[in-house]
Amino acid sequence: MTLEYDLFWSFRSPYSYLVTKRLVEFERDYDVKANVRPVYPIAVRIPGFFKQVNPMWPPYLLKDTVRIAQMEGLPYAWPSPDPIVMDLASGEVPEEQPYIRRLTRAGVLAAEQGKGLPFLYEISTVIFGGVKNWHEGDHLRDAAKRAGLDMDALDAQAEKETDRIEAVITANEAAQKAAGHWGVPLMVYEGEPFFGQDRLDHLKWRLEQKGLKKRG
Repeated sequence: MTLEYDLFWSFRSPYSYLVTKRLVEFERDYDVKANVRPVYPIAVRIPGFFKQVNPMWPPYLLKDTVRIAQMEGLPYAWPSPDPIVMDLASGEVPEEQPYIRRLTRAGVLAAEQGKGLPFLYEISTVIFGGVKNWHEGDHLRDAAKRAGLDMDALDAQAEKETDRIEAVITANEAAQKAAGHWGVPLMVYEGEPFFGQDRLDHLKWRLEQKGLKKRG
């Protein structure tokens, strides 16, 4: 029996990016399935968050994510442009957010087509992998194609079904909160939350207790 867990994941989260290759490999090697549930980043979900965050946190985050990327052998650079449009000095986040809304809505549609995890992996590798102006040209189209999807078709569908997709995202965020944590990446199995890229081994351990098997 395939074991399934919910994956709450954000296109602006470096930690989400840093775990995704391992999640792909996990699903490749074991009879397990991630139910991909994209959510908006904390900058959008929690208004004013970056106006009150400890100023020591952002510099540490950058050091920590660079270290993890080096350890995992992953390409890594802070996205250019940032998926969230904001004033880093003041922490002000405007309502208009063209990049993150496009990405998150496309992620919902990819998940509905059964290709959520490949889409997260390919798109985040472009965004966080050092590609300048990842939103221009064919960068996202090529990444979506590698995941077996058509980015133009996803964008067109998202335009037609904006309200429905936004309702899905809202439901994902409510389920994330109900599971007991606000951060990403968040893996949830049978109501038990596993927060952070460094909790994958804990999730695997729990699933092994529930009968997780390697693929033949």
